[in-house]
Amino acid sequence: MYRIAVVPGDGIGPEVIEAALHVIEPLIDAEFVECEAGDACAERRGDPLPEETLETCREADAVLFGAAGETAADVIVRLRQELDLYANIRPVRGFEGLRELTGEPYVRDDVDLVIVRENTEGLYAGVEGRFRDAAYTLRVITEEGTRRIAEIACDIAEDRGADAVTCVHKANVMRETCGLFRDVCREVVEDRGLKFEEYYVDAAAMFLITEPERFDVVVTPNMFGDILSDEAAALVGGLGLAPSANVGDEHALFEPVHGSAPDIAGKGIANPLAAILSAAMMLEWLGEKEAAEAVWEAVGDAIRERCVTPDLGGDKRTMEVAEFVRERALSRVRS
Repeated sequence: MYRIAVVPGDGIGPEVIEAALHVIEPLIDAEFVECEAGDACAERRGDPLPEETLETCREADAVLFGAAGETAADVIVRLRQELDLYANIRPVRGFEGLRELTGEPYVRDDVDLVIVRENTEGLYAGVEGRFRDAAYTLRVITEEGTRRIAEIACDIAEDRGADAVTCVHKANVMRETCGLFRDVCREVVEDRGLKFEEYYVDAAAMFLITEPERFDVVVTPNMFGDILSDEAAALVGGLGLAPSANVGDEHALFEPVHGSAPDIAGKGIANPLAAILSAAMMLEWLGEKEAAEAVWEAVGDAIRERCVTPDLGGDKRTMEVAEFVRERALSRVRS
């Protein structure tokens, strides 16, 4: 039996996590342990990430996280650092019928790429301060940190049957930090017998929208990965369909990346698909690949049959979508 730490968090976090658990509970033999974190926890207890929550996450086989509001830096960023979750994996996968459903000309049904973002170094490490009338942030990129994220990217490429890994950087301007990142990535990728490709981040941002078929597995530093992965989510219907995994050598945390959306919290219309797909990524990481693929396929069914929430042009409520996906996933596993 697996032990899963569940951190619903703020805003729509509890709603989408309830939906995700509804889908996966019958697919996995697991104990789900709910933990406190986020804005409400900070108001009630004076600490957005209590020590017992952190300890439960350390001891769990995996963590399923909802959303954090204003305390995000104190919750999710700290969890990534404390658990050494150095790889942020963001699949960008289209679904049949998605473009017709959304009506957006830039949405693609055929996109299938993965952005692998370094998760603990760079500008988001929080090494910053003020001196007189100036503010500064220190961007530190290490060889060790780069090497291990490049290895993860190569693992994913091999699993997907890809023959190349694309490194996105800005080494023509940030010659030392991005230069080190590029050079170490090239060494790792070529040592693994894969083709090394590279783009400057500004060019990559354009080609992600105009020619996403150029990319299969992308590896990039922390802030670039944050921006590019949100941009790429627009290709597949927005952040409501954007799951993610934060993984390290010993721990893993899975979360939708849409944030807490306080304006729709409690209305029952939050899109649960990103959380459900994040839970599917958790299943795959735990080795439950059949169940994981059943969930992905069931989400595809929901989109094709227009069982979606208002943000995707549908009229279903959060738990109605979850119930549809649950039944389709169970049907696939049983067949």
